[in-house]
Amino acid sequence: MLDSPRAVFAQYPERAAEKAALTPGTLFFRAVPAGMFIALAALGATVCGALLGDGAGRLAGALLFPAGLAMVVLTGVELFTGNILMVLAQWSGRIRGRVMLVCWGMTYLGNAVGAALIAALTAWGLGGDAGFTAALEASVAGKLSLGFGEAMARGILCNVLVCAAVWMSLAARDAAGKVLALYFPVALFVLCGLEHCVANLFYLPAAMLAVPEAALAPGRLLLANLLPVTLGNLLGGLLFSGGLWAGFRQRS
Repeated sequence: MLDSPRAVFAQYPERAAEKAALTPGTLFFRAVPAGMFIALAALGATVCGALLGDGAGRLAGALLFPAGLAMVVLTGVELFTGNILMVLAQWSGRIRGRVMLVCWGMTYLGNAVGAALIAALTAWGLGGDAGFTAALEASVAGKLSLGFGEAMARGILCNVLVCAAVWMSLAARDAAGKVLALYFPVALFVLCGLEHCVANLFYLPAAMLAVPEAALAPGRLLLANLLPVTLGNLLGGLLFSGGLWAGFRQRS
């Protein structure tokens, strides 16, 4: 069973208001496992690349990566990229802008901690696997080769798809429907090589720790990738939300 798009739009501001009522600490702790889930999906995609090579590995990774968002949605934890949709509640007057920004900030921080934890465990457990570290290094080198605008554009496109996946999952009333709804948009963004900031909060520190000879400076990782991708994800979420607002809000 599915709720109609208009029903999902009408119900969402109340959902977001309930989320905004959580304390910053609660939001942070709900965001940590979300970062871990996305990082584990990114780890699986990297293993696919190590085992199958670039083309087949990307396809296999695209088929596997939606497991990360499925775990986020079904466990009810908090993911920064999906929470950009909270702007709909702010536009409708259900939450204040300052509260929304705190929610975004605490969610991003919690996601970063969760992703970094998986990155550290990955470096510890898989750092001796030459095939895996080569695939990880190649993935990160590709990310760092992007220009600022290119990385931001890939971030915009990515979060249009991620927000679409989250929004579609809200329409489904059972677990199977939610997973099916989110699966294809997420697989599509991975297949297209788009950029997701929370996944990159895993890839970049994992490469720093597992491939120390690459001499990846934290400042370079931040400025060359995390900053433009995060901005792009924010803009992509706002773009998707703006389309929903223009198309479904009730006008007096």
